[in-house]
Amino acid sequence: MRLYSAIFPGHCGDNPRTATGADDRRTISMAQTLLMPKATAIWLVDNTALSFDQIAQFCKLHPLEVKAIADGEAAQGIKGLDPISTGQLSRDEIARAEANPNHKLKLSEPKVRVPESKRRGPRYTPVSKRQDRPNAILWLVRNHPELKDAQISRLVGTTKSTIEQIRERTHWNSANLAPMDPVTLGLCSQIDLDMEVEKASKGRPLPTAAELGATLQSAQETERLSPSYEREEEKEKEIDADAVFRKLSSLRSAPKDEDDDQY
Repeated sequence: MRLYSAIFPGHCGDNPRTATGADDRRTISMAQTLLMPKATAIWLVDNTALSFDQIAQFCKLHPLEVKAIADGEAAQGIKGLDPISTGQLSRDEIARAEANPNHKLKLSEPKVRVPESKRRGPRYTPVSKRQDRPNAILWLVRNHPELKDAQISRLVGTTKSTIEQIRERTHWNSANLAPMDPVTLGLCSQIDLDMEVEKASKGRPLPTAAELGATLQSAQETERLSPSYEREEEKEKEIDADAVFRKLSSLRSAPKDEDDDQY
């Protein structure tokens, strides 16, 4: 039994390839990726006595590329990055590699584990709001016909078959459906809806006058004055200019008479 388990470790209940172990290895591999390999190679060439092969193996570069960096023929505008300050390499590791040309540099163990970002799956809809999804789909189909089925699925969290049934009025509850805004129902946010509408509107031709229905009035029509306003203008034109000047002269002479009476 021991021999069988040693040859086939996947059996007999001692399988090391569990889901947790795979996730740990994936996390470690992501965290132990060298940052800015060319900049690190420049620093190692300028500040250490490592061979080109050792630097190339550590930075995942070709030895000829490292030699070109040392000769100043490549990566001239790149500033060197100290791997010791970033915590990816230790001074003891560099000293061991300088003493032994066959020693391969190893990345230092990271102090912080960076988990792998999870892939975004389909939108989850709470059970209490799933009955409102057909109404939201009907609202999107009517008010935003430019949206594709995939976009509606991302917004509401439904399937393409359900969207087609609601669009073709073959849904089992189509007689009782009422269009309702998915933002008001809480199925999606206004920002997500605006983004999807903006994506769907790109490349679409501008709507014609027939599609818009009512059009703007022409400039000649808007510049026409109302009859009451025209009558007021005519009254202002009829005012005599001489009468206006006589009134102004009388107003100017009145203060002078008051000053003479005081003296």
